[in-house]
Amino acid sequence: MLSDLICATATPSGRAAVALVRLSGRGAVSVALRVLHWIPEREPEPRRAYLAVFHEADGTPFDRGLVTFYLAPASYTGEDLVEFACHGGLLTSSQLLAALTALGARPALPGEFTRRAVTHGKIDLIQAEAIGDLVDATTRAQGRAAIRQLHGGLSRRLADLRETLIDLLALLAYDIDFPEEDDGPVDRTALGAAIGRTTAAIDGLLETASLGERVRRGALVVIAGRPNAGKSSLFNALLGIERALVTEIEGTTRDTIEADLDLDGYAVRLADTAGLRSSEDRIERLGIEVSRRYLGAADLILLCVEGGADLTDEEQSLAARSNTLRVNTKVDLCSLPSPGVSALTGAGLGDLKRLLVDRLYGDVELLGDTTPLLTRERHQQGLAAALAALRDAAPEAGQGGDAVLAAHHVRRAVTALDELLGRVDVEEVFGRIFERFCVGK
Repeated sequence: MLSDLICATATPSGRAAVALVRLSGRGAVSVALRVLHWIPEREPEPRRAYLAVFHEADGTPFDRGLVTFYLAPASYTGEDLVEFACHGGLLTSSQLLAALTALGARPALPGEFTRRAVTHGKIDLIQAEAIGDLVDATTRAQGRAAIRQLHGGLSRRLADLRETLIDLLALLAYDIDFPEEDDGPVDRTALGAAIGRTTAAIDGLLETASLGERVRRGALVVIAGRPNAGKSSLFNALLGIERALVTEIEGTTRDTIEADLDLDGYAVRLADTAGLRSSEDRIERLGIEVSRRYLGAADLILLCVEGGADLTDEEQSLAARSNTLRVNTKVDLCSLPSPGVSALTGAGLGDLKRLLVDRLYGDVELLGDTTPLLTRERHQQGLAAALAALRDAAPEAGQGGDAVLAAHHVRRAVTALDELLGRVDVEEVFGRIFERFCVGK
């Protein structure tokens, strides 16, 4: 178990009012006291902020600020942890870190404080990922999804599934140890039904994977259509800024332009693509090839059609896709059926935005807070492994099946859930997750 002394700044570097420096590990309190002109005569009380003077290793004072002590196990990391609130800027925090490292602390690795929290059982691995998601969140929906994970919504569901599987293992162990000549002491029909219910529960969670990923990373909405169909004008109108060039010259957009959009609290990556047509211009053809790749990856395609024009063969193929929404553009010039928009007057933009939210995120509102979302590919892979193991176990758990094989497969499912929650030694998984964290978190 990691316990050596680590330190890091937990706030961004640069000019600011306050910088927060963390110190965690064995001996954190005694080392902290050695960099302070400690005024109280008694030992510091936990979770109480003290005003103190910070000094360098030679006793030279360099700042005055607050220091708070958290004693194990009642701390973020589960170890003795000290937080120093010094003045912001580059100088004071670096002086404090230098003083701490001179006394034996080492600079923390990215995410190492949170990793220690997992190691010491303060949170599980899914909650740790949620902390990273909350830090990275840019929309309310991303923040809500992250905080639900942090509060243990998905973790509790997985823990319940794990307990069910442990109970099944106990029944199978009893069946193995005390066999009878006929049906055995365990009701195999009930055993198979329990596996079936657990399989269905995992299936239900897996169905949220694409939606959860979309909430976390943002939906990719690709604006497509022929040249001069109003794509770039719609792109700018949705963003509220002049981000893409708009001219009456066909083929102005030669490459795909992306921008982030907060759509009623949900994250959207909006992409304006080159007009779809045959072209002899080599650069335009390259842009059209890029457009088609974006169309293949899109969560939703907005097919811009000017003035109710007839669709080309390629546009008809796009319109037939389940993830395509036809948008009639330039409604200020003629009367067109809904959904129709005018980037010039703004007509129909509000209705289009509401339609986009409904198409992309309507299921999130339907699920509410009762069903946790799988927000990462790792979640999906872990549950898929558990599901495959249970499907292997089902025939062996039934009448005439091999209880030993059934127990083996159920144990595989438990292991998959344990890896998701971080209850087993999964160094490679830990490394992939925490290397993306901030230093000091």
